[in-house]
Amino acid sequence: MRQRVVRVALTAVLVALVLLAVPLALAIRSSLYAAQRDALERAALAGAVRVSPDYATGDPVELPPPPAGGRLGLYDPQLRLRAGSGPRTGDDTVRRALAGKVTRSTGGSEIVAAVPVSHDERVIGVVRVSSAVQDVRDRVLVGWAILLGAAVLALTVAVLVARRQARALAAPLEDLSRHCRAVTGGDLTARAAPSTIAEIDQVARTHNEMLHSLAELLRRERDFTANVSHQLRTPLTGLQLTLETGLEQDDTRPVLEEALDATRRLHHTVEEVLRLSASAGLPRPVEPDRAVAGLLRETEERWHGLFARDGRRLECAPDDVRVPGGPVAEILGVLLDNARVHGHGTVRVTVRDLDDALALDIADEGTVNGDFARLFERGHTEGGAGTGIGLALARDLAFSLGGRLSLTNRAPTTFTLLLPVRSAEGTRGGRPEAGATAGTRRVRPDAGQPRNGHGDPVARPVAPADARTVAVRGTECGNGFTVPKPG
Repeated sequence: MRQRVVRVALTAVLVALVLLAVPLALAIRSSLYAAQRDALERAALAGAVRVSPDYATGDPVELPPPPAGGRLGLYDPQLRLRAGSGPRTGDDTVRRALAGKVTRSTGGSEIVAAVPVSHDERVIGVVRVSSAVQDVRDRVLVGWAILLGAAVLALTVAVLVARRQARALAAPLEDLSRHCRAVTGGDLTARAAPSTIAEIDQVARTHNEMLHSLAELLRRERDFTANVSHQLRTPLTGLQLTLETGLEQDDTRPVLEEALDATRRLHHTVEEVLRLSASAGLPRPVEPDRAVAGLLRETEERWHGLFARDGRRLECAPDDVRVPGGPVAEILGVLLDNARVHGHGTVRVTVRDLDDALALDIADEGTVNGDFARLFERGHTEGGAGTGIGLALARDLAFSLGGRLSLTNRAPTTFTLLLPVRSAEGTRGGRPEAGATAGTRRVRPDAGQPRNGHGDPVARPVAPADARTVAVRGTECGNGFTVPKPG
């Protein structure tokens, strides 16, 4: 590309030089010849002024000196040289000047100018001045040499400028080409650097945006594949064991019902993973459709046997708030599986009402000793057990609901799922109620509370909160609130 740019620039400069230099060279030649003729004519006029009418009777004539390298002479009407220098007999230029007109001619090796000398309206002689043509030609060649030097200098400058501009144009394109080859080799992190050329910068920005979109798309596809693999591996193994057990029994109906429930859970799991993949990492509204009490009861039934098999207990403390059943069930499943694999002792699932948010605490008697910053990093796992996908998936599911999943205690290990709360109508006094985002929905503010003799609800006692709090920004959970850290 650089050579092509240089060739184009040189072609343009050469065309410009030809179009400019040829007329200029002709103008130099014409002007030098014209200037020489004018100089000879002035010299002839100066000589004619000095000619006395009595020169024919022998009166001496004092002519001015001729131009450098030239000749100046006075001729009578008979074309005879009477004074000065020149041919002994007047030539055709002198003959035409006898008619009373100033004449010029260029012939042979001389440039000639002839001026008539008049007296009493009669031509009495002619002053002839001439110079060698070679002198003018030498001056023309000098002028042309200067013009050629200027053209060569201009061409040299043009080559240097063209090469510099070629580098400036080609460098960002070559850099973009290198990045494209890197992308072809599988490096989606390659990004084109900005340059000083607006058009190329626009191409680079479009290229980088395309790479970013492509990388995000591939990341979502990889995450979807990993999430599906992680979420379906254990249920499919359980379903296989259930069916194998059913083959050994005469009454297969209970086994088939259990297998049918397992397939329904698999269907919901796939739907949630698909919803998360379609959300592109942005929170999207999900209608609360399950009461927490029922959800925790089903969760306890599903996971009780697994914990009991390891000699551990699972305790759930429900509440009366409705939540999006599918996503919350998947998050709870991930956290309970994480507690079963990495935790110790009794596992407790507690629901806390924070007015503008709902907190679900999943706590066990284990301890987190690893790097807290990498705890939710996809692919990272402590102690070599697991795939490092579950907590990342749970965090993404929580974020898709407008909530947040975080580790609130290292010892004992406690994960807290925060979900913003909205009322059943979502408004209060004609305005949106505070915290009215996708997440949980309160059925009745006083549901489940005891009532006094007048039928008014009696406030339930609230356990004092620990002074330590975890601040959650509204952009993360859909509402600004402070979550008491579970004791």
